[in-house]
Amino acid sequence: MGDEAEFFAAYDAALRRWPVAVRSVDVPSAYGTTRVQVCGPENGTPLVLLPGGGTTSMVWFANVEELARTHRVYAVDLMGDVGRSVHDGAPLRGAGDLMAWLDGVYEALGLSEAQLCGHSYGAWIALNYALHAPHRVDRLALLEPTGCFAPPSPRYLLRAAPLLLRRTAERERAFRHWETGGASEDPRWEAFLDSTASARRSKVVVMRRPGAAELRACTVTTLVLVAGRSRAHDVRRVAVGARRLLPQVAVATVPDASHHSVPTERPAELNRVLRDFLG
Repeated sequence: MGDEAEFFAAYDAALRRWPVAVRSVDVPSAYGTTRVQVCGPENGTPLVLLPGGGTTSMVWFANVEELARTHRVYAVDLMGDVGRSVHDGAPLRGAGDLMAWLDGVYEALGLSEAQLCGHSYGAWIALNYALHAPHRVDRLALLEPTGCFAPPSPRYLLRAAPLLLRRTAERERAFRHWETGGASEDPRWEAFLDSTASARRSKVVVMRRPGAAELRACTVTTLVLVAGRSRAHDVRRVAVGARRLLPQVAVATVPDASHHSVPTERPAELNRVLRDFLG
């Protein structure tokens, strides 16, 4: 079995572990087809989930059971990143193309409005989408948002640099363990993350922070959740920046989590915060 086939086998095995009934759909767009995992009651409040870079929609396995009690959940594989979305259409040249891609996902799913939640790189996309199409975002939850309110840690970027030269499972694991303080409590999730090193990425758009005036004009009620042990950025600066720039924001902290351990490790506190915020 080739490396790519091993990744897809690990992806399918991870999906079989989801604790709720789930349906996989492929949504067409000008950029290619987007894989979306759909679960929860059909009459539930629509909730779109955007994962962090390199983790795919599988990253929500510890959250969907709680979220799908009241929400119709749409967990998306990001266009251009690893996963089962296929980027074989128009190029992704910048944030504007990601916004047009997500417009298309909303339209194909029949969503005039939805709650939107993203982690890390997915949180950056989610925030930009709320600025781009506020009428389509009912509530916005940003989990450890990067490139939004504060710069990344120089030490974090230095540790990540070898991955830009050549991705291997060993390098991915060493970086992840440095940030989280050790291996995942779930060895099957750890093995899945290792498998992503061999998966294809077509284009991960460079993150540029939205301007202060854009953020101050944001009309969407927002939750910013930071991890107390995050090494990706200064969480205090993230919290201060969010409170200073967003008109309608609540900031919460999960003290024992790190950037890469959200949302999979010990998710009970995160699930409680999301449930209280999303309703």
